[in-house]
Amino acid sequence: MLLNQNTLHLYGEKLFERAKVTPPFKRANHLSNEACLLFFSEGGNNHYSQSERVTVTTGDGILMKCGNFFFDLIPDESTGNTEMIAVHFFPNVLKQIFKNDPPKFIVESQKSDSKQYMTQINGNQVLAGFMESIVLLFKNPSLADEEILTLKLKEIILILSKMGNSGVQQILKNLFNPTSAAFKQTIEVHLFSQLSLDDLASLTNNSISSFQRQFKKLYDTTPANYIRNKRLERAADLLKISDLSITEISDECVFSDIAHFSNSFKEKYNSTPSEYRLEKISK
Repeated sequence: MLLNQNTLHLYGEKLFERAKVTPPFKRANHLSNEACLLFFSEGGNNHYSQSERVTVTTGDGILMKCGNFFFDLIPDESTGNTEMIAVHFFPNVLKQIFKNDPPKFIVESQKSDSKQYMTQINGNQVLAGFMESIVLLFKNPSLADEEILTLKLKEIILILSKMGNSGVQQILKNLFNPTSAAFKQTIEVHLFSQLSLDDLASLTNNSISSFQRQFKKLYDTTPANYIRNKRLERAADLLKISDLSITEISDECVFSDIAHFSNSFKEKYNSTPSEYRLEKISK
């Protein structure tokens, strides 16, 4: 449930955003023509891109370049809420504020083959201090004029560029180069995630019907069949090579419960997980 949300705009675009939410709260996040920094002042977040998953907690942030994302908020243990501050980076805004003196990373970042869509930013005093200054602007909106907002945007870009984090540097270099991860890459990365088919469709920027058609075309089966078989194959490997219990393997391979896992496994391999393990050990 969204408790409150406030925004500050610059040159007609959303620049800073502050929101407080009571989880559970899942949402798709499409950044078709912008990059975004999310900072968590309360609670945390599981964030998914087409090829990655990042989990952050209070005081940390995530920097994302253009792409499709999905997030699942984590409540603060004491308050039960999640509070975040977002900084939005739009090309047309950056072009205006840096038109006479563009930062070095923009000048040198026309091309990159990096497939990294997001990176975690560990909390530090400089980042926390900047976010506190943004909170003050939300509390005193009359101070948030064009000149102040321009200075604050320049400040956060320079803070990020000097962090020495290779992931941050790479995303800054690709700030305005939107790309799409391959459909298959998105599927393979999230085979063992808790994401639903609707969530996967969102990450690939498809409606559920378009997602299913594209999946059938590429894999010649349904998403449910393919994902279930891949999870069962992983379970079979774990039964052969690991000491994990049947319950632990069921959880590891993202089955809803042990009965579902056992029934699905027997249907595919003509033996229960326990029988399969004993057969492989005895050989």
